Amino acid sequence: MGGNIIKLLPDHVANQIAAGEVIQRPGSVVKELLENAIDAGATEITLNVKDAGKSLIQIIDNGVGMTETDARMSLERHATSKINEANDLFSIKTFGFRGEAMASIAAVSHLEIKTKPHNDELGTHLIVEGSRIIKQEPCSTPSGTSMSIKNLFYNIPARRKFLKSDNAEFRNIIDEFQRVAIPNFQIRFKFYNNDSELFHLPSGTFRQRLVCVFGKSINQKLVPVEETTNLAEITGFAGKPEAAKKTRGEQFLFVNNRYIKSNYFHHAITMAYEKLIPEGYNPSYFLNFKIDPKVIDVNIHPTKTEVKFEAEKDIFVILRTTIKKSLGQYNLVPSIDFTSDVQFSAPPKNADEINQPGVFVNPEFNPFKENQNNSSRKSSSISGWETLFPKSEEINQFSFESEIFNQPATTVSSKINIENEVAAEDRKGFFQIHNKYILSSINSGLMVIHQQRAHERILFEKFLLALDNRQGYSQKQLFPVTVDFSSYDTNLIKELSEDLKMLGFDIEEFGKNTFVINGMPTEAQNADPKPLLENLVEQYKINRDKLTLDKRQNLAVSLARNTSIKVGRKLSTEEMANLIDELFACELPYHTPSGKPIVNSISIDELEKRFE
Repeated sequence: MGGNIIKLLPDHVANQIAAGEVIQRPGSVVKELLENAIDAGATEITLNVKDAGKSLIQIIDNGVGMTETDARMSLERHATSKINEANDLFSIKTFGFRGEAMASIAAVSHLEIKTKPHNDELGTHLIVEGSRIIKQEPCSTPSGTSMSIKNLFYNIPARRKFLKSDNAEFRNIIDEFQRVAIPNFQIRFKFYNNDSELFHLPSGTFRQRLVCVFGKSINQKLVPVEETTNLAEITGFAGKPEAAKKTRGEQFLFVNNRYIKSNYFHHAITMAYEKLIPEGYNPSYFLNFKIDPKVIDVNIHPTKTEVKFEAEKDIFVILRTTIKKSLGQYNLVPSIDFTSDVQFSAPPKNADEINQPGVFVNPEFNPFKENQNNSSRKSSSISGWETLFPKSEEINQFSFESEIFNQPATTVSSKINIENEVAAEDRKGFFQIHNKYILSSINSGLMVIHQQRAHERILFEKFLLALDNRQGYSQKQLFPVTVDFSSYDTNLIKELSEDLKMLGFDIEEFGKNTFVINGMPTEAQNADPKPLLENLVEQYKINRDKLTLDKRQNLAVSLARNTSIKVGRKLSTEEMANLIDELFACELPYHTPSGKPIVNSISIDELEKRFE
């Protein structure tokens, strides 16, 4: 028999292992500490972040504070003030309860705590490094608690190395902050990033909190949702169908003010939007379930974002029906504010004076008598009937389109000498079908060009050149336009401001989260400035998450996609010819920046085979 090999892990090692489950990135620290502050009864909470949380995460609250003993005890594993026995797990009303968060954070950072109960004169100051208490002394500090986490993962280099870029980690911190701040609208929140105020959220109503977080423009896009059943009470807002976006980010589900993830309930909500929004778009929703804690289990995942419901299928049906009903009310009477009582206008006082419609008959009318005054019966008055029937050449063209485009075309996989063939063709040889494709006869057969993708490639290379040369051309607006953004998008625009200027945008700040557009890129001078800038920001975020592009390429792609000729626009022969000339002057004319084909060719041999 060998010696005993099973050993009890030292506390600091056990804490580091627990930290791997609970504290995965800076955003995890923000989530845990914000929830602790709310559980402490805070009415004001301030978050300070530096270097995407890698250098500093500080949370200051005016909650109940901790005594000297409680402050030390909070750093021990499985130490909590929120449950006393196993049965308490089945009626949890607080956010934190595992007793692992503070011990896990202390194990992988330099932690500083200043805390004081409201009735005490002096507070406690603790400095902890890697679970070891370095310093403990009385201090003068405001009532409540201040937690400062510095040098996160300093003692786990591998974990720190695998953190994502500062931008990615900062976005995650914003996500976690919003998930806590949105449902707790009765609490005042402040958020500073590198000493610059990013969010200032006063206490108020649910709607006011959403406006403060996402900008004034969201106020007109919200449909109130309210339903009470014996299973759950559902309150909050759903986004109007026309406000749906390709990006995710405004989908929030809460259970008793706790943010949760549920693909199952997300599916219920999207089913309610069926046939109301295009495929690939995501509706916004901000919904809070008030439900008896005894019928849910929030203890199935360390981060507590997954919740198990007893009556999951029933709630699925209730949720889908509730959203459908709210959207139905909006679609029926979109101008009504559902937050107030519905009042319909009374009939005018002089209603008895309104003339009723009558029927007028010409008693002299004789259908067999010619040259009557009733010109509606004259055959000579019937004109334009020819437009009701297609001309023979249009019938032939329609048949040609149907046959050709029901068959697969050969994609141009390598650069061929199409440019020379196009240049040799008569300009009148170009024609457009379905206001989407440009067709031209070439020596080898037939060339088909996707007009929107072609223009996207042309503009992309133009914008990229403007960014490289740091010289974009701007067209001044006759009337400047103001645009409101969320705090996060405001920060993004500030980050991109220099490059936007190089592209031709003349934008300046106009108060908090508001910008004035004084000028537009010359290529976009006919576009509506407000939706263009909003769509540009959304497209930039989509590309950033899906494509491996640097910042400038992403901006060029996003702007090109939003200003290119759209499918459905009819082009003149000259416009088609110019588009093709500019396309084949590009460095890479055959594919969009995302790799989609622009040009296809159908050879003579392929055409002849289809007529065999």
